Amino acid sequence: MSAAVRLGFVLPQVGPMAGPDALIAVAQRAEELGYNSLWVTERLLSPVAPRAPYPASADGSLPEQFRTVLDPVGTLAFVAAHTHHVRLGTSVLDIPYYNPVMLARQLTTLDVLSGGRLDVGLGLGWSPDEFDAAGATMTNRGERADEFIQLLKAIWTTDPVEFEGRFYRVGKSFIGPKPVQKPHPPLYLAAYTPGAMRRTAHFAHGWNPAGIPLGPMTEMFTGIQAMASQFGRDKPALVVRANCYLTPEPCSDDRPIFVGSIEQIAQDVNAVEGIGASEVFFDVQFSPAVNTTADVIERMEQLWASTQ
Repeated sequence: MSAAVRLGFVLPQVGPMAGPDALIAVAQRAEELGYNSLWVTERLLSPVAPRAPYPASADGSLPEQFRTVLDPVGTLAFVAAHTHHVRLGTSVLDIPYYNPVMLARQLTTLDVLSGGRLDVGLGLGWSPDEFDAAGATMTNRGERADEFIQLLKAIWTTDPVEFEGRFYRVGKSFIGPKPVQKPHPPLYLAAYTPGAMRRTAHFAHGWNPAGIPLGPMTEMFTGIQAMASQFGRDKPALVVRANCYLTPEPCSDDRPIFVGSIEQIAQDVNAVEGIGASEVFFDVQFSPAVNTTADVIERMEQLWASTQ
């Protein structure tokens, strides 16, 4: 494998094992091995009777692990205090659940306290149950997201800040400190529709897809690159979330991406690197026989060894 692709790992933030001991053990072992980044996810609640199917499962049901989920930003702040140089990313925070001024302050604090190690992944969410619980609306999600991101950037890069939009307003104010990373932490968007892809091309540092087969991923990334060029922006990065379903034996050739043996997962890493991925990060929390912190670390070590 080329040394160009960086590797990351999703922290044990969900399910019964989620807690300080597991987070410290996994984070420190990942840093020892040489992983570039550690990531957290967003799951606000697990409804008993979901009003919409879960997109990542065949039958639309949510995994039982989602009944327990540590807050993503708080988790990264904790892990920042127990690591030294590994980067810390969100994949992804759902924009509609947050106030942009409050989130900007949270993320700035995390970037400052970690010494400039934050990567920010954002998305739009999909669960009507979560939208209701957060007091959010699915109406005008795209327009709101465009404005939300512009306000985040304004808070991160200007002093005093002044913003007047359709959905958000900030009177001329000093909002500090500013992030360590300049002009601001890298911003990645999970985008699966034409509007979201355009948003990625216009505003983001890169694209953070998950669960997309190689062919469609290639086509979508090419489209995002073309749109970025139209906006006069640099080529966006491709940072792939590998939701791994690890099996003891190899799967058939028609398997979904990042499903199969350790060796097959390594082949998938090579494949996405071939279409331009600069980073791939693994989530093994929903793989068979991953029940303990030791299981997570074992899979992490196996994946690291297979991709070197």
